Amino acid sequence: MTAQQVAPSTTAPEGGTHGYMSSKEEYLRRLKRIEGQARGLQNMVHDEKYCIDILTQVSAMTRALESVSLALLDDHMSHCVLEAATTGGEEAQVKLKEASDAIARLVRS
Repeated sequence: MTAQQVAPSTTAPEGGTHGYMSSKEEYLRRLKRIEGQARGLQNMVHDEKYCIDILTQVSAMTRALESVSLALLDDHMSHCVLEAATTGGEEAQVKLKEASDAIARLVRS
């Protein structure tokens, strides 16, 4: 099976942890804040606030999500991909493909 055909892994390596675990509480804090921003946007629409004000908040929320995405990608690269590359073999190809696909998704969004 080539790296192009390998299904992405959704689990941590055998006996390992996900790369973001050392920052888990920080990620949860940031995501809860984004959740609050989403509720705020709903309220703004419900309260018929000015379009530009809503768009400004959408932009802020988008930047916050992008920031979380880039931090998670960095954690993935410095933990999961690095570990797999050090070990070598098919798992290294899988992790590199996952990272490449994730980068492509982020660039397209």
